[in-house]
Amino acid sequence: MSLPVVLDPEARDEFDQAYDHYERQRAGLGERFADAVQAVLDRIGEMPWLHRTVVGDIRRAVVHRFPYCVYYVRRRSASECCRSFTQGATPGSGNRVRDLRRCLTPHRTT
Repeated sequence: MSLPVVLDPEARDEFDQAYDHYERQRAGLGERFADAVQAVLDRIGEMPWLHRTVVGDIRRAVVHRFPYCVYYVRRRSASECCRSFTQGATPGSGNRVRDLRRCLTPHRTT
């Protein structure tokens, strides 16, 4: 049974910006990026415990063929994708970790 994956508005904005960036680089590359991200979101919905935790209960799923990660938290009724970053901007210091925690706090879907 697959659980829904809920995108935080900030994660949606980051995805849209990355899509536009790749599409400007080469026609069709944005679509390939979107397909790769969708595959990750599907995998999160099907196997939310698959990816390792990086900060507290925040997990990181790497998007194949693109330098991009999706950060999410598994809840009882859904997985919430809180942020998405290029791999070079992996959270691990101060502001990024606070940003991840802050964007998760308002949406508790238990």
